[in-house]
Amino acid sequence: MTPFHSVTSIAAPLDRVNVDTDQIIPKQFLKRIERTGFGQFLFFDWRYLADGTTPNPEFELNSPSLAGAEILVANKNFGCGSSREHAPWSLLDYGFRALIAPSYADIFNNNCYKNGILPVILTEDEVETLLAILKANPGSHVTVDLETQTVVGPDGFTASFDVDPFRKHCLWNGLDDIGLSLQHAEKIDSYELAHGK
Repeated sequence: MTPFHSVTSIAAPLDRVNVDTDQIIPKQFLKRIERTGFGQFLFFDWRYLADGTTPNPEFELNSPSLAGAEILVANKNFGCGSSREHAPWSLLDYGFRALIAPSYADIFNNNCYKNGILPVILTEDEVETLLAILKANPGSHVTVDLETQTVVGPDGFTASFDVDPFRKHCLWNGLDDIGLSLQHAEKIDSYELAHGK
């Protein structure tokens, strides 16, 4: 997993509430067994017109000014619905490293951390302010800094966020569940040798 320290990037505003995991990555694209290749299907039903190939000019993320965005600013209850891990996989594969929203579904929130995405929680007022700034100034950059636990944006926007210390440690060091286990590889090997494994 790629360590997360800080990201400064174009921030894409997605001012929608209750964005569920089927909107993030529709069920028909869950046939792959790899973690990669899902970015092309992210928000598929919103990104494309009915033919499935023509970009929808009305969808926020299709704006050329948001190309290359690594930060997504969303609204309440982002990632609700089914608990598919493909949702953070598709966001990460598309290029997003950090999310900012007032709240996330619990399982989605946990899956983000386990896959190297930082799901920042700010207050509803802070998110509304940031969304307004980004919509008025498309292509604006925002910095999400894990060390200082701050978000800094245009027009003097600054906000602080909380992160569980263990999750911060894992993100900072790029440790997923397997990486955490491998930190104890010598002890695991010793145990297996002692028990004839």
